[in-house]
Amino acid sequence: MVLRGDAWGGRVREILKSALAGDGSDDHVELRYHSKVFRSLSVQNGKLERSTTRRREGVGVRILSRGTWGFAATDDLTIPGVRRAIEAARIAARATAHLRAERIELAPVPLAVGDFAEPGVDEVMQRSLDARVALVIDAERKAREAASQVQSASATYNEIVCHKAIVTSDGADVSLRFARPELYIGAVASADGARTQVHESVGVTGGWEQLLQVPVDQLAEKSARTAVDLLSAKRMDGGRSTIILAPAVVGLLVHEAIGHTVEADFVTSGSVARGKIGQTVASELVTLCDSGRSEYAPGAGGTLAIDDEGVVAGRTAIIERGVLKSYLHDRQTAARFGVAPTGNARAWEYSDKPLIRMRNTYLEPGERSIEDIIDSTEDGYLLDGARNGQADATGEFTFGVVTARRIRRGKLGALIRGVTVTGNAFDVLRSVDAVSREFHWDLGSGHCGKGQPSKVDAGGPYIRCQALLGGVQA
Repeated sequence: MVLRGDAWGGRVREILKSALAGDGSDDHVELRYHSKVFRSLSVQNGKLERSTTRRREGVGVRILSRGTWGFAATDDLTIPGVRRAIEAARIAARATAHLRAERIELAPVPLAVGDFAEPGVDEVMQRSLDARVALVIDAERKAREAASQVQSASATYNEIVCHKAIVTSDGADVSLRFARPELYIGAVASADGARTQVHESVGVTGGWEQLLQVPVDQLAEKSARTAVDLLSAKRMDGGRSTIILAPAVVGLLVHEAIGHTVEADFVTSGSVARGKIGQTVASELVTLCDSGRSEYAPGAGGTLAIDDEGVVAGRTAIIERGVLKSYLHDRQTAARFGVAPTGNARAWEYSDKPLIRMRNTYLEPGERSIEDIIDSTEDGYLLDGARNGQADATGEFTFGVVTARRIRRGKLGALIRGVTVTGNAFDVLRSVDAVSREFHWDLGSGHCGKGQPSKVDAGGPYIRCQALLGGVQA
């Protein structure tokens, strides 16, 4: 029997179980079928520049034998082909077992059984190519025509549709399917020798209805208008300041500068979070979580019902009211730390090994309104729009932001461009003195990198805190 991309659910699971049947060993065996279809369309200055479709389909096999892992993958999607991959993984494990000083163990955990489908999969799959093309053409045109200072514009639509089935020798028996569409709209503005570039993007787990909750014309208008407004924006001198971080910047902070430091494989390598469980690491106003569910708002881009070990991908409180409570674990690190797995084992494609990865990482909302927080700020800045930056295992970070507005005596002032925010993420979280009740997911487009890509999301409320600001060339 041959596996097919549309043969998901119980039928695929039965095929994997048939391949596993009769193994007869005491080894731990994981079989993970994964079909991924990726589509991308890009328009620039009114012209369709790219239209691609790629498909990857196969089975990844991981075996724990004699205390060490072996891995193999196959696109021979027959039961004999999967069985050959099982044997190849076993040979790989046993060939290297004598080199391992410490035997790997797996934490016991109830494993998932059943079919899990996120909403919107059929809606995305049934959308015509013409509809996708029309979307990006319309988005690019609206950005280009939004203002006379816009010199060029672009729009890109990407989508990933995944079907998975996971069967393990200790009881996982599950299928998953989900879709992750995303839309980017960029605008380049210029005037009097100045040039700025801004893009707006949205990425979700769900269908087109979820993706387009914010209408295309609003995204296009915001991209273009922000680029135009930044042409005349002033620059800043910098210094330590009171700042209010918008949800996009909060998301970047908690993902890059906190989330990676609490991934248990990084913890064992010596990240700043090592040995700090039970310690106060942030303001008591801060509760930071990572979840496979889309908490507080629908459609988060890293939504995942079950991880790639067959573990339920529930909510994990990393920091609770300022106290570090948990790291993010797969079954191997959970056994090492003597805790339950958190459902964070994820692989990008069937040919990749599962790694500890975040899902949806966020700060929980508070009780104050953003208007109240601004009104009560005597002197500071409101920072919005996340640009790329860097962070390391010490929690030190430097991020750029798209826009900053000066706050004086509770009033928003002029727009400022070319601003960076720098500090130690845990120090920033210790300084939090206000958390808004408004909440947004804001990093669902793009990918997180850690040896292999991963779709994640991050966000939260507005928070007021302290950090060092600097000015850079935009």
